[in-house]
Amino acid sequence: MLSRVAEKMYWFGRYIERVENTARLMIVNTNLVLDLPRVKHIWDSLIEITGARQRFNQRFIRVDERNVIKFLLDDEQISIRSSIQMARENARTTREIIPTEAWVIVNELNLFINKNKDKGVRRDGRHKFLADIIAICNELTGSLAGSMSVDIAYNFIKTGRNLERADMTTRIVDAGCLNLINPTQVETNEYENILWMNVLRSLTGYQMYRQHVQDRVNGEDVVDFLLKNRKFPRGVAHCLFEVGNCCRQLPRNDNPLRSITHAQRNIDNNDIIKLLNESHLHEFIDEVQLDLADIHSELSGTWFQFDANAPEIVEHSLPE
Repeated sequence: MLSRVAEKMYWFGRYIERVENTARLMIVNTNLVLDLPRVKHIWDSLIEITGARQRFNQRFIRVDERNVIKFLLDDEQISIRSSIQMARENARTTREIIPTEAWVIVNELNLFINKNKDKGVRRDGRHKFLADIIAICNELTGSLAGSMSVDIAYNFIKTGRNLERADMTTRIVDAGCLNLINPTQVETNEYENILWMNVLRSLTGYQMYRQHVQDRVNGEDVVDFLLKNRKFPRGVAHCLFEVGNCCRQLPRNDNPLRSITHAQRNIDNNDIIKLLNESHLHEFIDEVQLDLADIHSELSGTWFQFDANAPEIVEHSLPE
């Protein structure tokens, strides 16, 4: 497979996952506004977490709900709409690789966002609009899993999806840690249970959490579940495990696997309770996100940057 095609498959997986999880991030913040009306910094923290401060300041003077939602829905570079457009372009130029059914769903998603994006700005229609985006993304993921051969192309889609999912899970956890991001907000401590339940529900993880953790919803167990649990599909540890499995099917995988192992050890060796008690969770999540960025760099350097002396990525079957 050409490195150009492999990269497009990887970014296709990342962009679709980014669309879904940006929608999830917006839902959890909207719910927090409803449940924690006295907390004033929710939308400002969302801009910080998405890493879009500079771009946002170029377009808007004031950080408020309407501006932040409009920015994340419709910005030309950092938004749900731009991610869908980039995913569609990657799919269009590799139409011989992905199933026709998946290409149809990508187009439906693009048409849906262009036709209905204004509904997301108003709070009364926002939840349904974002939920519909998430549903279409899930339909696309299911279509690929059910109709695309598990070959190198699918491995790159899956790698991109899981790396993006791990990154966005850390960001959603970070969004929930308002009492750690701004410890001066005493009000947040009064609603800790509501806060962590919103975090779990934004990742559709509430029921799975109750199955794995037979205790009330609390910060220590929620963060431990979302970062360390290897059975929950949106857990960071599970996503890294899946990325590692995909990389093992490809040649010249030493550097990517080394970075993945380092990230896994960093998560496994840290005590979540201690991090929460010492208010260091935000800094630790930053470290995890840097580890994920290192994995991306290794993936890109190994398989996407053309090297005339490197052997071609050869199509091969997965082991039985």
